[in-house]
Amino acid sequence: MATPLNSAKPDLGSLRIHDGQRAKSGLGRRVMYAAIPVLIFAGIVAAAYAFRSQKPVVDVAAAVKADPGGRQTLLNASGYVTPRRRATIAAKITGRVTGVFFDEGTRVAEGQLLATLDDSDVKRALESAKADRNSAQAAIADFEVQLKNAQIELRRADQLQRAGVQSQETLDNATMSADSLRAKIALAKQQVLGSEARIGEAQQAVDNCTIRAPFAGIVVSKDAQVGEMVSPISAGGGFTRTGIATIVDMHSNEFEVDVNESYIARVEPGQDVTAILDAYPDRPIPSKVRTVIPTADRQKATVKVRISIINLDKYNFILPDMGVKVSFEGPKEVTPANGPEAKAYVPKGAVRTDAGNSYVFLVRDGKVERRAVSVGIDRGTDVAILAGVSPGDSLVVKGPESLRDGDKVEIRQ
Repeated sequence: MATPLNSAKPDLGSLRIHDGQRAKSGLGRRVMYAAIPVLIFAGIVAAAYAFRSQKPVVDVAAAVKADPGGRQTLLNASGYVTPRRRATIAAKITGRVTGVFFDEGTRVAEGQLLATLDDSDVKRALESAKADRNSAQAAIADFEVQLKNAQIELRRADQLQRAGVQSQETLDNATMSADSLRAKIALAKQQVLGSEARIGEAQQAVDNCTIRAPFAGIVVSKDAQVGEMVSPISAGGGFTRTGIATIVDMHSNEFEVDVNESYIARVEPGQDVTAILDAYPDRPIPSKVRTVIPTADRQKATVKVRISIINLDKYNFILPDMGVKVSFEGPKEVTPANGPEAKAYVPKGAVRTDAGNSYVFLVRDGKVERRAVSVGIDRGTDVAILAGVSPGDSLVVKGPESLRDGDKVEIRQ
């Protein structure tokens, strides 16, 4: 016999939590809550230890030996090699490139052919102008023949009119015919002049399809290829070139440096300069100040100075846009002032101050050593050290402000 559905009753007693189980569960939660602060503290200690064991990264530079006696270096500055004659060659008209006759590094002479443009359309215009001129010249020849005949008839009509054989009207008609032909000849001659002008214009358009070097130099950039469109102005979006090539006159190379306006009074035209290229640090280049640009950069608080290279032809390794560091020399008769001479020159960023006292951080065996120094003349980017540093010492020029004597550091590569 089937058991009725409502006869099965749930056993609620199975859901009861005994007192022993309740006590054990509460104890586990209390242990877990008590362990959380311990774990947090342990994490903080571990992070602090890891942070403390991490070495700060620093930039270093070597102290440079000061020149013993002789001329005094008044100021240091940096800049780049810039040519005085540098031009991006462009076409005077818009056209398609049909020939390119150079490559990067090619030496070109003044007037040398660099590229050609499609000249088929302008040549057709030139031929049309020449045809108009030839037609006008042929018309002149025809009118001159007719004029000769009209002048003969005019003389005959004049003679017959005087003899009383012909009327005055016939003479007038002969005179009008001759004058008309003279006017047609004059008109045709003006048409020839107009055609000559159009021929010159069309010939100029044909000549504009050839691009030549404006001066002798070296091609440093090839900006167009055969088949591309070029234009003297930006047109056609990104599909139209505005230049053919960039040419530099290597005989016009010079140095352009930025001098802090606070030190520009130390610079004057004709002043001797010693320049050192970043690419050739062991080859000093004697130079002279050519001019001080009479304007300042408001954003950088600097003044541009252009420096000419003495005997430029001897330094064929000088290339445009190379980095350079220059030292402006004092007059020959000027010697360092009386008192302690500079032992070395260091970057200004290496010198720090504390309560009016100057000091530097020397790097030795992976540790920094605080060293008090006596500071001398300021040369712009460098400063003279009278005592406390020897030439060749490795100094921290950029690093955290929290550096302390004896800290271990890592040198940035």
